[in-house]
Amino acid sequence: MSARLLELGDTALTLEFGTAIDPALNARVMAARDALVARHIAGIRDLVPTYRSLTVHFDPLATDRDELSRALLAAAEAAPEKSAPAARHEIPVRFGGERGPDLDEVAATTGRSTDEIIATLCSLELRVYLIGFLPGFPYMGDLPDWLHLPRRATPRTAVPPGSVAIAGPQAAIYPWLSPGGWHLLGRTEVAMFDAGHPQRPALVAPGDTVRFVHV
Repeated sequence: MSARLLELGDTALTLEFGTAIDPALNARVMAARDALVARHIAGIRDLVPTYRSLTVHFDPLATDRDELSRALLAAAEAAPEKSAPAARHEIPVRFGGERGPDLDEVAATTGRSTDEIIATLCSLELRVYLIGFLPGFPYMGDLPDWLHLPRRATPRTAVPPGSVAIAGPQAAIYPWLSPGGWHLLGRTEVAMFDAGHPQRPALVAPGDTVRFVHV
């Protein structure tokens, strides 16, 4: 499927590669992002990759919109295998108990033991599709079909920072104390966001991979 170029106001353009959460589509997004970075186009303020699109925010006084549009369409043709090497992260997690209050319920719902759920989560190399909802909040996939669960019927008003959670085909880590409706299975002490970091305040970035380690 060819990428579509969409207008997003006066200062942004979006490349859309498809309509699904799919590793192959996301790989194309990452390749396009890296191709644009390599071109060092003046006036680009931010690149925002998602599951299946890439939005480019730019300064219209410093960037020619037509030239940027052509550059985006050219970047959309970049081969996924040409994208920059992604970082791999191992995140230590304590599962169950007060740190993972939904683990037993998830086990009962899926008909699996808590040990099997933990072992499954720790066996996966989860792809970071995007950062959203909160600064440093990674949407990661993909979980096996039997572990796909809808969000909780009643969200919590306060989810502790570092909580490892699942919903649908994805896993996530809450970087801040916040409301949330995902199933909480464990918690990590690793800081997911550091506002004082000069270059990369979010620990993980789109395209990275994460593996949980049971401690």
